[in-house]
Amino acid sequence: MSERPKHPEGILSLQNIAMPADTNWSGDVFGGWIVSQMDLAGAIHVERFSKGRCATIAINQMTFLVPVKVGNVISCYTKILKVGSSSVQVQIEVWNSHDDSREPVRITEGVFTFVAVDVNGNKRLITDEIKQSFLASQSA
Repeated sequence: MSERPKHPEGILSLQNIAMPADTNWSGDVFGGWIVSQMDLAGAIHVERFSKGRCATIAINQMTFLVPVKVGNVISCYTKILKVGSSSVQVQIEVWNSHDDSREPVRITEGVFTFVAVDVNGNKRLITDEIKQSFLASQSA
């Protein structure tokens, strides 16, 4: 297994601050809240990329590494891994964004799959032009 990077991979797609209402019975931020932030970050990236709406269809390989506390600013970084005819697979990392005096800490990571949808919620194709731009960025 490869060593985890010490800095985020991908683009910053969402930041949010953990609030008291987001905690579970133990006083830590509820994992479901973190997953919802990841889902929002992935959707933002995929909707911009695919030039239209998308819907989450799968979450794979979720791993929580450290707890999140109230007041932590979380930063969600997204990186497109694979583009299909109507789906996009995205790696999403969540980091605890400290001030400049401390290194960021990875909170969790996962692979989310989204499907491009039209205004009626039906699957839509991702254009060849969009796929080509993704392939070009991978070879650069």
